[in-house]
Amino acid sequence: MAKGMILAAGQGTRVRPLTLHYPKPMIPILGKPVMEYLVEHLARHGIAEIMVNVAHDHGKIEQYFGDGRRWGVQLGYSYEGTLGHGVVVPKPMGSAGGMRRIQDLGGFFDDTTVVLCGDALIDLDIRAAVQEHRAKGAVATVVTLEVPESEVSRFGIVVADEDGRVRSFQEKPSPRDALSRQASTGVYLFEPQVLDLVPQGQVYDIGSQLFPQLVSQNLPFYAQCRPFQWHDIGQVRDLWVVVQRALRGEIPQARMPGIEVRPGVWVGLNTAIDWDHVTIEGPVYCGSGVRIEAGAVVRGPCWIGHGSHLCAGAHVERCVLFEYTRISPGMHFADMTVAPSYGIDRAGRVLYRGDEQTPLRWEDARA
Repeated sequence: MAKGMILAAGQGTRVRPLTLHYPKPMIPILGKPVMEYLVEHLARHGIAEIMVNVAHDHGKIEQYFGDGRRWGVQLGYSYEGTLGHGVVVPKPMGSAGGMRRIQDLGGFFDDTTVVLCGDALIDLDIRAAVQEHRAKGAVATVVTLEVPESEVSRFGIVVADEDGRVRSFQEKPSPRDALSRQASTGVYLFEPQVLDLVPQGQVYDIGSQLFPQLVSQNLPFYAQCRPFQWHDIGQVRDLWVVVQRALRGEIPQARMPGIEVRPGVWVGLNTAIDWDHVTIEGPVYCGSGVRIEAGAVVRGPCWIGHGSHLCAGAHVERCVLFEYTRISPGMHFADMTVAPSYGIDRAGRVLYRGDEQTPLRWEDARA
């Protein structure tokens, strides 16, 4: 049908501290890494050969996904970095440079290739996108979505003519200056010859370098505007938004794990919850080993990661708790993502455990 490429070499600096402990494609949504949803989606559409470029914390990606057999696909990896003085140093090649490196090694890209960024959930009809790409005789396609005018400054904006042929780009323009509202979703389709345009051994980016090159050479480069769900984790606050939507059932491919013990309340194995003396309003998931003491209140949508502990009188509303997070007695957390060492409020402001600037108190449940 086609081949697949997942871009997973970025450092994820824009979403720190979420990426302090694992690479961006491993950020969990309902207990599963973002990249796992992408692998599953590619597999559903018949794409069984997938390359992944990796750099920062690459071992965590490779160890989790292995050779891909659990998902009925073959996964391969291309590490981007160097070894100096006995230390492995990540050195990403850029999205296009990384693909050229793969091509130079073994010529993997010998068919239409679907390229996905490893930090977003999508439900794009990939078969239909590939069919349109081929029917137009495109060498490259960017899949776009129309975004509100107020949001254009967050994205790369694609300017195309009536036939969909791409004419120019705008990188995060102001709403006043934007020439369209078609945002690049980080989903691309390439024919093999496109990679011949990428210089060997150089850092080279798809959006800022390869795409303008395609336009300047007047090659058949098209935009497809398709209705589909696209949940991007480009900023720290985006994780909370995406998990809230998933918990409300708005992302069909993100299914609640565990067993539903009450309407809208799911639990994992071996939990210790004082059901007669707590208030839990779904949708809520409590992972394995979660402890919730008497007087605690949980109002969903909430995800409470495994090993977490809500002490007596703690209130948690519309929150995402990473694994092993202990909420101190009487504390009230609302609209937050909370990990053992940090918290992120709805606006994206980062708080650190023990910071005297916040009255909130929480701990590592393993301590």
